[in-house]
Amino acid sequence: MENKSKELEVAIKAALEAGKILEKHQETEIERIVKEDKSMVTLADAESEELIKKIITENFPEHSIVGEETDAIRLESPYTWYIDPVDGSRNFAHKIPFFAVSIALLHGDDILIGVVYNPVTRSLFYAEKGQGAYLNGKRIHVSKANKDKCIVTVAVGRKSSQLLRRNLLHYLPENVVSSVRDFGCTALDLAFVARGSTEADIKLGFKTYDAASGILLIIEAGGIVTGINGDKWRLSDEGSFIASNGVFHDLLLEEVRKQKEKLNL
Repeated sequence: MENKSKELEVAIKAALEAGKILEKHQETEIERIVKEDKSMVTLADAESEELIKKIITENFPEHSIVGEETDAIRLESPYTWYIDPVDGSRNFAHKIPFFAVSIALLHGDDILIGVVYNPVTRSLFYAEKGQGAYLNGKRIHVSKANKDKCIVTVAVGRKSSQLLRRNLLHYLPENVVSSVRDFGCTALDLAFVARGSTEADIKLGFKTYDAASGILLIIEAGGIVTGINGDKWRLSDEGSFIASNGVFHDLLLEEVRKQKEKLNL
C-alpha cells in the first residue's frame, strides 16, 4: 500500500514492536495465569499492551485506548484504539505458534485501521478503510470457493453457549460445509478469511478488541460481515457475527439459526 496514513504506520510499528516481546517470551518458560473468566493470560500480555499503549499515546495523545489487560485510557475523543496484545493467549502460553497482536482504530463505530501480526510466521496483515487489505505488502482477497470446497472456523466466547459451539463444530460438516476448525485465535481466524485461506468464520460472544481489526481486513478484502441474524454488523461489547467470502453466507446464517432453534437459544 502506498501512502499509508500516520495512524496505520503507528499501528504497524506498535504491532511489530509488541511482536518482539512475544518472541522473547516464547524462548522462556511462560507462567500461565487463569483469570476469573477462565481465560488464560501471561506476563507477556501486559508487557505487550503497555508498549502498544505507549507508542500510540506518544503519537496520538488525544485518542482513547481500550485494551484487554490494562486500564483503559478514556478521553473526550471520537477516536478509540482497541488492542489485544496477545490474541490466542492459550495457544501462546502452550507455545502453539498460532497467536497474534491485534490493533484497530475506530472513529465512533467506524473501523478505520486494522493490523494483525503473527511474530512466529512474520505475517503482517493490515488494512485501512477504503484502501484494501494486505499481507506483508501484497494485496489480498477473499476466496471464491463455495461450500463444497471450504473451511469454516467457529469459536464461542466463554459467556456464550458451549452447546451451540459443539453443534456448530460437529454438525455443520455433515450438512453444510466441507470442513470446520477452531484455531483459537480470533484475529488470525478473520485474517485467514481475508487472505482466502478459509472461507468463513462464525463468532459468538466476542469483544471489540478481539474482532475489530479482522473485520476490517475481511471487508477490505472483498468479504462480508453480518450479525448472527443477518442484520448489519454493529460494534458491541459481546458481539456475535458471521464473516465470509460471501459465496454461501446466507446458508451459514440459516444453519446457525437452525442450530439455535434446536437448543432453544
